[in-house]
Amino acid sequence: MSLNSDVVEQSLPVEKPAWGAVFAMAFGVFGLITAEFLPVSLLTPIAASLQVSEGQAGQTVTVTALVALLTSLVIGNLTRRLDRRMVMLAFTLLLIASALLVAFAEDLTMILLARVLLGMAIGGFWTLSTAITMRLVPNDQVPRALSIVFSGISLATIIAAPLGSYLGGLIGWRNIFLLTGALGVLALFWQFFTLPAMPPENKARSGGVLDLLRRSVMRWGMLAVIMMFTGHFAFFTYLRPFLESAAQLNVNQLSLVLLAFGVANFFGTSLAGYLVTRSVSLTLSGMALLMSVTALVLVSFGGVSWLVAAGVAVWGLAFGSMPTGWSTWISRAVPDDAESGGGLLVATIQLAITAGAAAGGWMFDLQGAGGVFLSSGVLMLLAAITIFTRVRHHG
Repeated sequence: MSLNSDVVEQSLPVEKPAWGAVFAMAFGVFGLITAEFLPVSLLTPIAASLQVSEGQAGQTVTVTALVALLTSLVIGNLTRRLDRRMVMLAFTLLLIASALLVAFAEDLTMILLARVLLGMAIGGFWTLSTAITMRLVPNDQVPRALSIVFSGISLATIIAAPLGSYLGGLIGWRNIFLLTGALGVLALFWQFFTLPAMPPENKARSGGVLDLLRRSVMRWGMLAVIMMFTGHFAFFTYLRPFLESAAQLNVNQLSLVLLAFGVANFFGTSLAGYLVTRSVSLTLSGMALLMSVTALVLVSFGGVSWLVAAGVAVWGLAFGSMPTGWSTWISRAVPDDAESGGGLLVATIQLAITAGAAAGGWMFDLQGAGGVFLSSGVLMLLAAITIFTRVRHHG
């Protein structure tokens, strides 16, 4: 029995898809992720302008992730009585407010407060996005809709850092955040005119994200999520040292390889929208297995530049399917409480990001980048086995 057949279907199917609203959400995602990653490319000028260290300025990224994690755990129940359309518009307003506060900030404290607002918007959006998408399109078109929404992530990942760095040198970092605010305004108007009213559903109060862990399928699923995202972020955090040492790439070659990763990631997101309609579990386990093999190839043939570049692109393609794949899985595994399921998924991913960076650093000090990649490959293999043997057959 596949995952597709052993879960409950959406109880209130949508007759007419609201594709305009789906694309409006994708544009909102693009704005949120762009705002989240901008400090990475603007860290040096921000630190110099505010007369703080780059390490202190880097906390603008940390506080955003932390608040997103905390928000994901509570936002579903806190907003349960509110129209989902108004909640999503509120998240976009938080994006605009955050960007404007950063643009006019006089000290680091104000920027950190602004990033708290952004963290709330990101955590809230991710938590509710799957459940809201389920209310915008018919059940059989949810995977396609999710792939469109999450394509905003891949696009922002490709564009945000290089474009922010380039434009920051031309017009200054404050004006970059003003442009981000303008992006938020466009998203707000688009969402205002396309998102339909989505009143709260009449159902029993959810026990929240922790209550979902009483379900066997959710425990196994979140274990697989932890392994996959820990493995990926350990891999990605130490990708540059590997490319510089093992593959001996120069700066220009390094930039091209990272660009290839981003482009492949974008296509992976689009591909996932097609694959998960066939089988969610086979898509997730197959991509995890592909990433495991890729890690082994990179470690074994790290000195072959073209093979390394191809391997990094394959990894990006496979990982690009993860947001759509796991969000589709949530929509089918817990259709009765997809909002809490989304919150649990977001919280688990945030924990995995932290674990990946920490464990990757420990392994890097012991065995170098090769050891990190091998460890990531092992985690991906274990995730593939878990999905295929446990997630697929438990419901």
